[in-house]
Amino acid sequence: MLSPAGMEKFQQLLKRYPNKQAALLPTLHLVQSEVGYVSKEAIDFVAGLLALSPTYVHSVASFYTMFYKEKMGKYVIQVCRTLPCALCGSRKILEYLKGKLGIEVGETTPDGKFSLVTVECLASCGTAPVIQINDDYYEGLNLEKVDRILEQLSRE
Repeated sequence: MLSPAGMEKFQQLLKRYPNKQAALLPTLHLVQSEVGYVSKEAIDFVAGLLALSPTYVHSVASFYTMFYKEKMGKYVIQVCRTLPCALCGSRKILEYLKGKLGIEVGETTPDGKFSLVTVECLASCGTAPVIQINDDYYEGLNLEKVDRILEQLSRE
């Protein structure tokens, strides 16, 4: 499931934690970074690596929204839907993204480039509305800024 380089990273991770169980979250991140999501097979693999039950690994992976349970696009667009963002226009941005990308929340564009999800609080209420694309925040958004962001990402 992990490449030889990924297994080397895993071995380095283990050295930083007092026990294998403590390395669960970083190991899930590592698997997701290589595979793209945390599948049932990935959960079984991680459970074996860390000597944990698959049920326990699944319970942790399913608790956190940053672990995807299915293949996602190259760019995962997370739209904050909590009250501060909603009051500042995140619903309008979400509807715009759905129309612009031709997908609904939870879907991926046919070319595999973009996935669209909603999330609870991105912790940037003072700069609402906010979206996160992969690891990058985009704050103080309006429709024109969204167009520029999508145009830039479409060229990559």
